[in-house]
Amino acid sequence: MRHKSESAAAPATGFGRPQRKAPARTGISPKLFYGLFATLLASNALTLVGFLMAPDISRLMNGQNEIVFGAYEDRIAQLRIEVDRLQSRHFAQAGDINLQLQELTQQQEVLLEQHQYVKQLAEKAAELGIKTADLKPETEDEAQLPLVMGSLAGGPGDIAAVAGSVKAMMDDSRLALAAISEEATSSTDEIVDELKRIGIRPKMPDLSGDAIGGPYLPPTDGPATESLVDDANAVYEALSRFKAAKGAIDLAPIHKPIGISVRISSGFGNRSDPFTRGRAFHAGIDFPAPTGTTVLSAGYGKVTFVGQKSGYGNLVEVTHGGGLVTRYGHLSAFLVEQGQVVNTGSPIAKVGSTGRSTGPHLHFEVRRNDAAVDPAGYLAVGKKLKRFLGA
Repeated sequence: MRHKSESAAAPATGFGRPQRKAPARTGISPKLFYGLFATLLASNALTLVGFLMAPDISRLMNGQNEIVFGAYEDRIAQLRIEVDRLQSRHFAQAGDINLQLQELTQQQEVLLEQHQYVKQLAEKAAELGIKTADLKPETEDEAQLPLVMGSLAGGPGDIAAVAGSVKAMMDDSRLALAAISEEATSSTDEIVDELKRIGIRPKMPDLSGDAIGGPYLPPTDGPATESLVDDANAVYEALSRFKAAKGAIDLAPIHKPIGISVRISSGFGNRSDPFTRGRAFHAGIDFPAPTGTTVLSAGYGKVTFVGQKSGYGNLVEVTHGGGLVTRYGHLSAFLVEQGQVVNTGSPIAKVGSTGRSTGPHLHFEVRRNDAAVDPAGYLAVGKKLKRFLGA
């Protein structure tokens, strides 16, 4: 059956038998095969030649393997050295940053202590009446700066911020110290000059004997240590001198002997005598005031006379330093006793009209080395320097 169907399906030929189709040929062409073989052989030959010509491989093939391995070990060692150097540089930079931060922390702590000293000097200056720009108070950031620095990452920005804060505090403190020193010095000079005009030379403190010392060492080449000690010591000396000068104002007999505002009825020098109407010398200044008005001591001193004296009536005499004596005449009552020490402004008597007087008034007299001098110059100095007493 199969043969029959196949015969039926096969096409007929001229001979009456079906003709079979020849199968197609497959595979590599001989020409292509030999060409690929030749190419592979040539490439292998070139690779072998290059392998043999390579310097390191050539040395290995020639028995010089120890030299090659030694060269590679040297390269590895050099690489390790380079890595270690880079790591050391990194650690050194990190250590340098940490060291800088530690130094800044220490500077900040010292500066905060010095800042407190500066504030104390500023407060002392204010107590003495020196008015300068207020020292900037310590801010919260400045107070906590050492704690903040302890947690810094150590970057350049952190170091710059801390260093900037330290410098700002240093500059503010130095400006405050400079202002205090300048004001104290100028005020002291003004007081001393004014007192010298009337023959009073206040005793000023000598601070040159303050104890200092240490072994002599040559100066270093590094930057100067930031410190406010020298500036603060200069301010301390200036304030000490100012305090002494201010004390001289309070001690000197240059203050008005009557607290109320009164006019001057007769000045120092030649005048028309109220009794004889002729020319006569008046040794003091007369202040007309109601009887019983309180008379004040013109300066610090010791009461050396209480009683009556010709022409003065009831008289109180106070001896001050430097050969100066003040007299208070025509009194109605005494408030002190002989030998008593009085301060500037202490009540010593009451206004009256005893002695050679035409009415109630105070005769105020200043004598230097037992010679009468014009009290107006003393009172003028006292009025000019009154601002230093805070009155």
